[in-house]
Amino acid sequence: MKPRIHPVTRPVVFRDRAADVAFLISSTADSGERVEWQDGITYPVIDVETSSASHPFYAGGTQVLDTEGRVEQFRRRYGTAETSGS
Repeated sequence: MKPRIHPVTRPVVFRDRAADVAFLISSTADSGERVEWQDGITYPVIDVETSSASHPFYAGGTQVLDTEGRVEQFRRRYGTAETSGS
C-alpha cells in the first residue's frame, strides 16, 4: 500500500438512541463528542438514526409473506385459463 493516502481508522462508538444500543467498531469517522466505553477507555461517539438494532429489516419486522402462494393468488384473482382443443 502507498503511504499517506489511506484514511486513519480508529475505534468509534456508534450509538442508536432509538434502540438504546451502542456499537464499538473501527471507522474513519471522527467526532468531537466522547463517551466512556465498557472497558473504561474514552472513544469518539457518533449518534445514528438507524442501525441494525432499530431497522425493521434487521430487527425482524419484515413484511408478512403470502401463505397461499403466488399461483393460487393469481388463479383466485383472474380465474383459470381453459384451453380449447381442436
